[in-house]
Amino acid sequence: MMLITTAKSFFFLVVAVQLNNVTPVIHTLKYFRTASTSIAGFPEYIEVGYVDGVEFIHYDSHSKKAQAKQPWMEKVTADNPGYWETETLRNTVNEHVFQVNIGIAKKRFNHTTGVHILQWMFGCEWNDENNEVDGWNQHSYDGEDFISLDTKTMTYVAAKQQAFITKLKWDRDDARKKHRKHYYTEICPSELKKLVNYGRNDLLRKQLPKVSLLQKTPSSPVTCHATGFYPDTADLFWRKDGEQLHEDVELGQTLPNHDGTFQMTVDLKVQVTPEVDGQYECVFQLSGVKDEMVTKLERRNILSNIRIEEEAKKKKHIGIASLLVVVALVVLILTVVFVVKRRKCKLDDYTPADKGGEVQLSEASDET
Repeated sequence: MMLITTAKSFFFLVVAVQLNNVTPVIHTLKYFRTASTSIAGFPEYIEVGYVDGVEFIHYDSHSKKAQAKQPWMEKVTADNPGYWETETLRNTVNEHVFQVNIGIAKKRFNHTTGVHILQWMFGCEWNDENNEVDGWNQHSYDGEDFISLDTKTMTYVAAKQQAFITKLKWDRDDARKKHRKHYYTEICPSELKKLVNYGRNDLLRKQLPKVSLLQKTPSSPVTCHATGFYPDTADLFWRKDGEQLHEDVELGQTLPNHDGTFQMTVDLKVQVTPEVDGQYECVFQLSGVKDEMVTKLERRNILSNIRIEEEAKKKKHIGIASLLVVVALVVLILTVVFVVKRRKCKLDDYTPADKGGEVQLSEASDET
């Protein structure tokens, strides 16, 4: 579990990350409850819920209201008309509980002032092929693990000395452990199945990405960047001669985009020369999709700062040349128009003779 140490990274965590990899047959439901202190303008309590990595519900101490984050969540009221009122009430109670808990944690660590964060992540996963379920229950304080529940043995694991008091208390609480077991084996999977059914059209879709090859400088690694895919269960790797490369390769994190899709990168340390053209290829594989996307490493396919600047200069030169052509055409047209009008004026200054077809100068043109 990725934890946080600053308000900025904390916000990114709650809103964006912590999205677990899923597959077409493994579905996940995760909740994040977060209490904080001394973060100006930021809610002191937040709860967000994710199903298959997609945020579907949100509550915070500013709005004081549980809100749907996906259009398909409105379907829940057909089965449970009082769902949103119940969720709002539940979160209001949890907000009070977490404010008390973060106060206890601060005392355990002898913290009296400053920014502090208490977070609880819990949820479950469900395999819709064999119906197996599993659960998570993890607490963190100020960006580090504090205490967690082993849902197989139903025993608590203290990650910090300050958590041993809590461990001993919760391990002796048989009613608490019984309730937790019932939640992870019955309640959570049941809720997860309903949510997957509500959002089936979105959650079970397959969306392929746009794949690009990027390089900052000629000596930088070549980055293969895939963005816009869904779901987030995907593989991105470099291959040579049909074999996946593991050396001189660095895989980046899978990150969410603002539109609900995902992006990921994989770097390859290689000297880009004419000899390597076509030898390497970046491969993207999306779970549930048979065909893979292959992008060959060729110099012409690489977008780099230098190439972008060269393209910009080229476009600028083309633009200037085009402008000069237009100016020349305008000048030519004006010149033609001027010549035609001048000739017309000269013709208008002459009148045909009454006899013999002669032309004589108009007297009116010489008046002073």
